[in-house]
This record gives sequence, C-alpha cells and structure tokens, in this order.
Amino acid sequence: MLKPFFLDGNREAGCDEAGRGCLAGPVHAAAVILPKRYRNRELTDSKQLTARQRERLREEIISAAAAWCIASCNNHEIDEMNILRASITAMHRAITGLKVTPLLLLIDGNRFYTYGNIPHHTIVRGDATYLSIAAASVLAKTERDRHMEELDALYPCYGWRHNRGYPTAEHRKAIVANGPSPYHRMSFNLVDLQRELPFV
Repeated sequence: MLKPFFLDGNREAGCDEAGRGCLAGPVHAAAVILPKRYRNRELTDSKQLTARQRERLREEIISAAAAWCIASCNNHEIDEMNILRASITAMHRAITGLKVTPLLLLIDGNRFYTYGNIPHHTIVRGDATYLSIAAASVLAKTERDRHMEELDALYPCYGWRHNRGYPTAEHRKAIVANGPSPYHRMSFNLVDLQRELPFV
C-alpha cells in the first residue's frame, strides 16, 4: 500500500501530469489533497491500472478528496514554452484551483518551479509512493483520455481514441498520410522519416 503522507498530519497536495510524451493534445495536470484518514489499497500509479479501474477510482477520489483540481496547457502553449515548462505550468494552474491551500506540495518527478511560498518535494516515481500523487495521476490521466476521445471525434484518422496521442507507429503513419492537425505539437518530432515532409 502507498504511503499516506510525507509528513504525517500535514496538509499536502499531490501533483502529477499526463500526456507529456504525446505528439498531440494538451498536457493535463492534477493536484489533490486527501483527508487524513483516507486509505485505498487499489490506488497506485495510473499507468499500472486498467481504464476501468482508473474511472472507478476517479469518482472515488473526487468524492473523498478534501480538495482537487485539474488543469492543462494546450498544444500551442507547449510549442511556445517547451513540454517541461508547460507540464509545470499546468501543475501550477491545478494548485491555484484548489479550494484549500496546501502547506506542502508533493511533485511526481525530479523537476518543479517553486509555487509561491509553499515548500515542495520532487519525488521520482512519486505516483507509486504516495497516495495523493497517485490520486493526482489518476485524475490527470482520466481527464486527458476523455479529452482525446473528444478530439478523436473531430479527427478520427489519427486513432486518438486508442493511442491517446502517443507516438505509436499507426499515429505517425496517419500524420504522414494526412498531415498534422491543429492539435499536434509542432515542436515535437512528428514523424520518423529521413526525408523532410512539406508540413515539418
């Protein structure tokens, strides 16, 4: 079972993002403050869960959390900022949206920009270590998956309902065949070809 707190009894917000390695769509981030007595043996890194488990946990987390918020940076912001800065900006937006101010931030990964005067700890594989980060991982992942399904209805040729915008072989082939959509990240390497394509 994951650890409930970094500092026992402190009002901590776990933060994580989803979609950092994708070729299309926004990067989503979530911040979650769990109540002191919250425990869940099923909750872990969202990548280790099935889609059905994530959806079930999403509803439970939203119901049980002392505070939660999901935010994003779109593909144009990603191209302007770079993906690291956009990921952290999305986390900052999620923290800003919390209805309760945390006293400590637990960040999945090893990079973060200070948010106001709230201390933070970066934790590699934090989503597999602390419940609040795992909860944020689930909310960010499920929100992004839902968003990519909506975009898939607009541009079904890229298979986003299945690949979620990640760089699968089929996704790259669709970009070659159809060109990029308005939701692709043009600062990313969209195709694995030696020759230049007209849209790159």
